[in-house]
Amino acid sequence: MLRLLAVDDELPALQELAYLLRQDSRVEHVTTACDGVTALQDMVQMIGTGERLDGVFMDIEMPGLSGLDLARLVGGFPSPPKLVFVTAHEECAVQAFELEAVDYLLKPVRAERLAEAVRRLQAAASPAAESGQEDVIPVELGGRTRFVPQQSVWFAEAKGDYVRLHTVDGSYLVRMSLAALERRWAEAGFIRVHRSTLVSSRHVSELRFEGGRVTLTVGTEILKVSRRHTRQVREQLVHQHRAALS
Repeated sequence: MLRLLAVDDELPALQELAYLLRQDSRVEHVTTACDGVTALQDMVQMIGTGERLDGVFMDIEMPGLSGLDLARLVGGFPSPPKLVFVTAHEECAVQAFELEAVDYLLKPVRAERLAEAVRRLQAAASPAAESGQEDVIPVELGGRTRFVPQQSVWFAEAKGDYVRLHTVDGSYLVRMSLAALERRWAEAGFIRVHRSTLVSSRHVSELRFEGGRVTLTVGTEILKVSRRHTRQVREQLVHQHRAALS
């Protein structure tokens, strides 16, 4: 059961968020705070008294201390709670995922979308999630949300402030940085092969040297490995292959 903190400087939005969270059977308790400073004080007090806090659902634009500023401070805690942003500002998604938020919800929040955010937070807070085994990326498609599981991704490609996820079923554009995704999935065997490409080692079927250049066959695609990353990629793939055989 999850113990959560909801933070928003708009009282109606805060009340609605807390109400929806309390309706979820996976949520044990919801504390509320009307601004970032109060939220930080509440979290420090919880830590001091040994009270458990699993996650924080928070707005971004707040007076005094913004949600992004609060997230940076929370990241310095010994055992920081998982973060979910709930905001009307789509343009902050990249910064949110760089701060390792587990989800990013746009207002007005739909009950089913919030329920998925709770599921993701619960998975991220569980021991199994430390290896990224349960991670999924939500993709908005014309009013619908598709959840792309980590295991299905062949490779990810940087596209400005976005990342394109390539899978056997197609490709999906999500607003986050490749650096944030690399940190998030590093323990799940995703390796950087180029400054703009992150590859799932589980889907690499061939490593080839041609004319001094290295390419990987990933799914049905052939990807170039930059000279800078060649040695690291080769060593990591060989290491993982030997580990699988042992």
